[in-house]
Amino acid sequence: MPRPVFRGERCKGCGLCVAICPKKIIKIGTHFNSRGYRPATCVDEALCIGCTLCGKTCPDLVIEIYK
Repeated sequence: MPRPVFRGERCKGCGLCVAICPKKIIKIGTHFNSRGYRPATCVDEALCIGCTLCGKTCPDLVIEIYK
């Protein structure tokens, strides 16, 4: 089962991963990281299909998918 891992401290909350996720399981969080951004997070890891589109789209290399 694929598992997305987000490095929240590096995320700028740009939303590119949110827009590209085919399962729509990535959302912008409600909390702020130490840099003042709202980082993206996966709301339901069980639905992740491991397509890696989010990780490939992220300009800051915040997301890794472990299979």
